[in-house]
Amino acid sequence: MIRGSIVSTPRSRDGGARRLALALSAVLLVTAQPSMAQAPQAGDRPQERRAVEQRGPEGRKLPSDVTTEHSVTLPGGRILRFTATAGSLPLVDEGGKLQAEIAFIAYRLADRSEATRPVTFAINGGPGAASAYLNIGAIGPWRLPLDGTSISPSTPVSLVPNDGTWLDFTDLVFLDPVGTGYSRTADGDAKRYWSVDADASVLSSTIARWLRTNDRIAAPKFFVGESYGGFRGPLIAAKLQEEIGIGLSGMVLLSPVLDFAWLQSPRSTPWGHVTKLPSYAAAAIERAGGTPSRKALAETEAYATGDYLADLLKGPSDQAAIARLGDRVGAITGLDPAFVRRQAGRLSSNSVQREIGADEGRVASAYDTGITGWDPDPAATFSGFEDPLLTAMQAPLTSAMIELYGAKLNYRVPDLRYELLNGAVSRGWGWGWGSGRMAPESLGALRGVMALDGNLRVLVAHGFTDLVTPYFTSKLLIDQLPAFGGDRRIDLAVYPGGHMFYSRPDSRAAFHKDVSDLYAAALKARAGTSKDVK
Repeated sequence: MIRGSIVSTPRSRDGGARRLALALSAVLLVTAQPSMAQAPQAGDRPQERRAVEQRGPEGRKLPSDVTTEHSVTLPGGRILRFTATAGSLPLVDEGGKLQAEIAFIAYRLADRSEATRPVTFAINGGPGAASAYLNIGAIGPWRLPLDGTSISPSTPVSLVPNDGTWLDFTDLVFLDPVGTGYSRTADGDAKRYWSVDADASVLSSTIARWLRTNDRIAAPKFFVGESYGGFRGPLIAAKLQEEIGIGLSGMVLLSPVLDFAWLQSPRSTPWGHVTKLPSYAAAAIERAGGTPSRKALAETEAYATGDYLADLLKGPSDQAAIARLGDRVGAITGLDPAFVRRQAGRLSSNSVQREIGADEGRVASAYDTGITGWDPDPAATFSGFEDPLLTAMQAPLTSAMIELYGAKLNYRVPDLRYELLNGAVSRGWGWGWGSGRMAPESLGALRGVMALDGNLRVLVAHGFTDLVTPYFTSKLLIDQLPAFGGDRRIDLAVYPGGHMFYSRPDSRAAFHKDVSDLYAAALKARAGTSKDVK
C-alpha cells in the first residue's frame, strides 16, 4: 500500500546504507539454509514437518521453520494439494553476526516437477506493509472475504479457499521486508534498511538466497509487487540481473507507482489533475449503476490530455476556462459544476471523497471510491477521517494473518506483534538514494531490464476507481517506453474496483486469467519458441 505523503525533498546519498546493502547482499547469498526433517505428526492438525536445524547466528527471535501439508477445493471441484512453509531467513554480516530476520510464507504445489515449475515472489508496499494483502487478499490459496460497499473492522476472520489463487500455475513465496509482518532486526536499528536502494538490495538478495537454498535457481522466476511493491519490482529485477546473476521471466506490477513525481505533484502542476480525472469519471459510472471500461472512458482520457490540460494551463484567473471546466468536468464526474468551479477544475481527492457521499454523511475511500464509511464530522468544513477501506481492513487482515500462522501453519510467534502496516517504516523511509534532487522513480529501471532481456514480460494492473495510484498515470508512463522491437511485452490491464480490485469476484477472475496468459507467454519465450526472441 501507499500510505501518507512522500517527502518533497529526497535525502542525499547515504554511503553507509550503500555499504550495508552490498555487505548483506554478499552474505545472504552464502549463508546456509537449515536442513528439513520430514516427520509426520499425528492428530487432526495439518500434517507437519518441523525444521530440525542448527539455529545459526545467536539472537534469533523467530521460531524454526515449519512445513505443513494442505489441500483446498476450488469452484468446480478442483483440488489443489500443496505444502506451506512458514519461517524466516537470517541476514548476517561478514563476521557471521545476525543483523535481521526476513519472515516468509512459501506455498509449493505437491507432485509437480520443481525444476520446471515457476516460482513467484510476492511483496507488498507502503513502504511498511506486510505481504498479507497479496497473500490472503489476492493470490494465496486462502482468501479473507472483504468485498462489499463497506468494511467492518470487527468482521469475522474466517479464511476461505481462494478461487483466484495463482498456485495452480506457480509456486508462491511471500516476503515481508524488515519492520513488517514478523521481520525484525537483531539490534532494533531498522532504519538502515529503510531506504530505496538498501531495501531493493536486501530483498533481491533474499530472493536469491531462497532460490539457492531450495534448489530452485533453474526454475522460471517471477515477481509480483503491489503499490510500493510495484515500485520495487523493476529495481529488484535490475539488481537480480546485474549484481546477483538471476533473470526474471516476468513481473506483475499491481497498482504500482512508477514515478513518484507523477504521484504527488504540487496542486499548481496540472499533470496530477490530468491523471486522476479518468478515475473520477469511473467512480461516476459506478455510482450510476454502470461498469467502467477503457472503452467507456476513452473520451474522458482524450479530454484529460487535450482540452482539460489546455484549460488548466490557462490558470484559475481565466474565467472562460473555469466556466468550461465546471460544465465539462462536472458532467464527466457527476459532481455539481459549482463545486468544480470553486476548485477551478482542480479537484482534490479529499474533497471528492466527501462530496460523493455528502448527502448521506458518508465519505468514499481514496483506495476505492466504491467503498464508503461514515464521516465522523459531516458538518465540519474539513473532516480528518480515516480511510474506510485501508484503515478498516487493518484489524481483520491482521487477525486473519495471526490465525493463518497459528491455526493453519502451526507457526506461533507469541512475543512479537504482527505488523501489517507499520507507520514507523514510512515515516522513517529514505527516499533520496541515488536520485539527487529528483523524486524517486523505477520507470528507468523497468526500461533497462526490458531492454536487456527480450524475453521478459510485464503486466501492469490497476483498478478504475483508485485515486491513490490512478491507472491513467501508469498508462501515460508506459506510453513513454520504446517499442523494443515491436513485440509488445508490457501490457496495462484495468479492472472494476480500486487499489485492491481483487476483492471483487469478477475482477479477481479476470486478473487471474490475464496473469495466467502472461506466464504462458513468458514461459514460451523462455523456452525459445517465441518467433521474436533473438
